[in-house]
Amino acid sequence: MNPSATSDLPVLVIGAGPIGLAAAAHLLERGIEPLVLEAGPRAADSVRSWSHVRLFSPWAEVVDPAAEKLLTPTGWTRPDGEAYPTGGDWVEQYLQPLADVLGGRVRYEARVTGVARAGRDRIVDAGRDEQPFTVHVEYPDGSEERLLVRAVVDASGTWSTPNPLGANGLPALGERTAADRISYRIPDLRDPAVRARYAGKRTAVVGTGASAFTALAALADLAKEEPGTHAVWVLRRGITGSTFGGGTADQLPARGALGLAAKKAVDDGHADALTGFRTAAVERATDGKLTLVSEDGTRADGLDEVVVLTGLRPDLSFLTELRLALDDRLQAPVALAPLIDPNQHSCGTVYPHGANELSHPEKDVHLVGMKSYGRAPTFLAMTGYEQVRSVAAHLAGDLEAAARVELTLPETGVCGGAGLYDAPVQEQGDGGCCGTPAAPQLITLGAPAAGGSCSSEGGC
Repeated sequence: MNPSATSDLPVLVIGAGPIGLAAAAHLLERGIEPLVLEAGPRAADSVRSWSHVRLFSPWAEVVDPAAEKLLTPTGWTRPDGEAYPTGGDWVEQYLQPLADVLGGRVRYEARVTGVARAGRDRIVDAGRDEQPFTVHVEYPDGSEERLLVRAVVDASGTWSTPNPLGANGLPALGERTAADRISYRIPDLRDPAVRARYAGKRTAVVGTGASAFTALAALADLAKEEPGTHAVWVLRRGITGSTFGGGTADQLPARGALGLAAKKAVDDGHADALTGFRTAAVERATDGKLTLVSEDGTRADGLDEVVVLTGLRPDLSFLTELRLALDDRLQAPVALAPLIDPNQHSCGTVYPHGANELSHPEKDVHLVGMKSYGRAPTFLAMTGYEQVRSVAAHLAGDLEAAARVELTLPETGVCGGAGLYDAPVQEQGDGGCCGTPAAPQLITLGAPAAGGSCSSEGGC
């Protein structure tokens, strides 16, 4: 295909979530026709699945400027910038209206199963960059289609591929067979069926991020109304001053409040913290109760439910014929990975980045949004909006605008390495640091704990 014919093709955007829809808006603003393929039946299908969860970013930070320009002529009213939407609010008041404005440029129930260069597998060099991309799409009735596009912006996210319970990144032994008692999402306790599942039950919550904080706080609220409800918070490392996030030092107050709510759940006795526990297996007793078994043989018995909130990972299976440069740890673009690597820092402030950092050896392919972060956490919507602004400028040939990336993210109030993993975070200032307990310990914060466990303020 000649270059002029290729330039007339649309740019493929994979995913009609917040960043994919914003990418389409920015492409249109640049005079480039987007084609958005969404695997779900509606726009922002993943966001809808956590519609009960409140964002810790206010409306002012979750509405993309280019998208707002598309919406304003329709009579759309921008929500109060200082208010905090739930996922459901975000969909109803912004994302679905944006998808409606894009109209037929968004196709639903269209699952991308493969992307490659037309007539070239990943081995072939000759004429590679001059060829368009061929995209294989599958529909619910089993039919398939092959499309040609000029560039690929993958905003498919990571929601569909949560990390497993096993501490080594693989499913724990018995995890699959206990799937009926294990959830990988924050429970929506407003739903009577979900509420009944956790009310009066003993639930393990595995994870140390905002999702785990949210689940712990929700279960604590349920415990106030339903006797017998209790949580066991399973952590792979010890408790330090940074365990509960930045608190009042977090520049996103709602994010800091999540950690404080989780701390209160533990301090009030509605949850116990099981530290230094790396899950290796799940066992089911004759009475139906579950037991988590750690790598060193320690057991957490008598569990009715397990909520696994250990992060997410990208699905790269449909990109195997493209030449991607991904970090071997995070599975994020190699130029971006050092900026977001939780082994090095957990501050939340990321050096401004755009098309240059998101580029790959395969020309005109960009992974954006949560997928660009690979397995790293702390992604914010405003990061993705700036990414797609830069990528759209790059695809339009405006390299100066693409390189002019200006974004300052709110700090978490937590600094230091190992923000997610087994070693404790190095505390800064007068707080000192505490070592991870030699063996897993079940403790209740606010009460004396054996073995010199750390207080939530970071002292030993």
